[in-house]
Parts: sequence; structure tokens; C-alpha cells
Amino acid sequence: MPIPRASQALSRFTVLDLTRVRAGPTCARQLADWGANVIKIDALLEAAGEQLGGPRGGPDFQNLHRNKRAMTLNLKDPRGVETFMRLVQKADVVIENFRPDVKAKLGIDYESVRKVNPAIVYGSISGFGQDGPYHKRPGFDQIAQGMGGLMSITGAPGEGPMRVGIPVADLTAGLFCAMGILTALLERDVSGEGQWVQTSLLQAQIFMLDFQAARWLMEKDVAQQAGNDHPTSIPTGVFRTSDGYINIATTGGRIWQRFAEALGAPDLPTRPEYATAPERSKNRKALNAEINKFTATKSTDRWVKEFNAAGVPCGPIYSIDQVFDDEQVQHLGIAQDVPNPENRHLRLVGQPFTLSRTPSRMAAPPPEVGEQTEEVLAEFGFSAGEIAGLRQGKVV
Repeated sequence: MPIPRASQALSRFTVLDLTRVRAGPTCARQLADWGANVIKIDALLEAAGEQLGGPRGGPDFQNLHRNKRAMTLNLKDPRGVETFMRLVQKADVVIENFRPDVKAKLGIDYESVRKVNPAIVYGSISGFGQDGPYHKRPGFDQIAQGMGGLMSITGAPGEGPMRVGIPVADLTAGLFCAMGILTALLERDVSGEGQWVQTSLLQAQIFMLDFQAARWLMEKDVAQQAGNDHPTSIPTGVFRTSDGYINIATTGGRIWQRFAEALGAPDLPTRPEYATAPERSKNRKALNAEINKFTATKSTDRWVKEFNAAGVPCGPIYSIDQVFDDEQVQHLGIAQDVPNPENRHLRLVGQPFTLSRTPSRMAAPPPEVGEQTEEVLAEFGFSAGEIAGLRQGKVV
């Protein structure tokens, strides 16, 4: 049967996905959502109750593995490795997130794979890197959030470190690996050779520190927890309204002036303690208290309309259900239905960017374990007899 393509953008590429948990599947999903032929290779002996990413029918698993096909393969059997290498010959990309020593023991590391197909792009995600003093440690998102500095700047001052509400190190490592793979594929068009793409949860998390990291590297300024207050743009933060809260952002003198006028307090910028950015920083608590006196008099919706009319950046603070009820979110169409044979409700978050000629779509639900094993092997040139032999030998 035809391979369901989510897009034509990457349809010429075939990806062997050896990943599990979250960072690796996120990388593979990024390629699958843009039309790559992603083949998810499940360990043959993996127990149904040990599926990572949640139960196969659960939202987490569905979200990670849509638009892919699946086969099983026992890589602990030499015949399984031999089978894998036959797949490698016709593939463009291999993605894995084993601990660095595991793939070498299995004989499917980059150097081994490269001997079979020098054009292969081999993407690796680890917790801490492929070498170095920590390279054998198991990686986990929250560990990377802590070691990457994020937890030290998240949360209210004095309340101790706080993790963020999503697995940001896992997700960004997956996205960066996908970006690296696409970069290597573009370079391959020039050189004809593949290469090894490496990233880690720790690297991804440190990169995401962005300007907070630059403040230390350039000025030796160690950022601290600031709660809902922006560390450098003042006043920017969360303010109470008559029925909840609102985010308000003032990023310069002109916006500060417009904000004060829309707030009904045009004198605030003229007061010495609030006239300049350094003074507003020094007197932030007092300024926030003054602002809260005004914002508490009207509803969030009313303030959003008034501040936007005045050109002041602002917005409501939604719960997740409210996010998807918002008219702009609905207009963007980022929540998309996934076709499935059972016609059951399956709605997931689509890609956050669009292409005008080759858009992404939800082409297929996540596959069952080994659902397309025979189909995939046949596409790679295995005969019916060979497939039957692999089945009988418990290799697939």
C-alpha cells in the first residue's frame, strides 16, 4: 500500500528510527511530519507494558509517533544486525538515542553504519554527549534542566529551584537533532557524503538559556529567579485584574509612556523613581504595586482590548483548554484531526510553521508494534521467503 505522506517536502528521504522515550521520537516526528518515510524500529522483545512515551493508545504516544510506520527487529541477534544493515544501504538517515556505549556493543554505531552506506546521516541524542566524563550517565529531562541552569532562574525568588512545566530539554534536543540532520542532508547534496550529527539534553538546555547565558559569559552576571517579572524589561510581568491576571510587557520608553497613559496613570513616567530603566529596576516592587492598583479595577478582557488599542503588548494567561478556545489559535489551525480506521476522536498539535507549496498534515495515526514489518522489508528488497525465515527465527 502507498506510504502515507504528511508532506512532499521531505518525501525523498527514508529514515530509520531507533529512538525511544521523548527526545529521539521528537526528532523523528519532525521529519515524519514533513513527509519523510520514517520507519520506527521497535525492539522485538519489548513488552507491551514497557512502551515508552505512555500507552500506545494514550495521547503522549499518539503525539510522538503519528505519521510513522513501524517494524520489529531483534538487534541483539546477529541476523537482526545484518537485516538492519540491509535497510541502511537504502536509507538516508538513522536516528538513535541509546547510551553512547550501547550502539557500539550492538554493532550499529556510526562507523559501522558508515562502512555500509557512506552517504548516511546518523543522528545521535544523548544525555550528556557521546564522550567526556559524564557520557555514560543516563539522561533525563529534569536532570538536564537542573544542570543546564534553567531551574535556578525559574520560579519565585527565595522559593528554591523550579522545573518548567514541559520537558524542554527533551523537546529542544529532538528539534536540534532534526535541524542538524536537515543541515547534513543539505551539505550532502554538495559533498555526496553523510556525517554524524550529535546533540545532548545538556547542550540543548544550555543553548536555550540564550541571553541569560550571554549575561554570564560576557559580563559575569549570574541571573537569579525573578518569578513572573522579566529580568531586564521593566515593568513586564503578571498583574492582577478584577477577574484574574494579565501579562503586560513594556520594552522601551515609548511603550512605557503609552502604557502609563492607557493605565490611567500618565504621571508615572514623570516620577524620578520610575523615569529611567535603571530606576524602574531599582524600584520594581513599588512600581508593580502601583500598577496592580489600577489593573485590579477592570477585567482581563477589558484591559487586553484597551492596551492593544494603545499599542501596549499584553495578553491573557490561559489554562490549556482556554488556549484551544482562542479565536486566533483556531484560525491558525494548529490543532488537527488525525485520520484513523476506527474513526475515533484523535486530535493533536500540528507543526508550528507552514510552507506555502508543501504543507504538513496529519497523514496517519501511530502504528501498532511491527504493523508494517513485512511491507517495509519487501520495499527494501527482502523476498517473501527471507521474510518468512526472519519471522521463524524470531529476528522480526
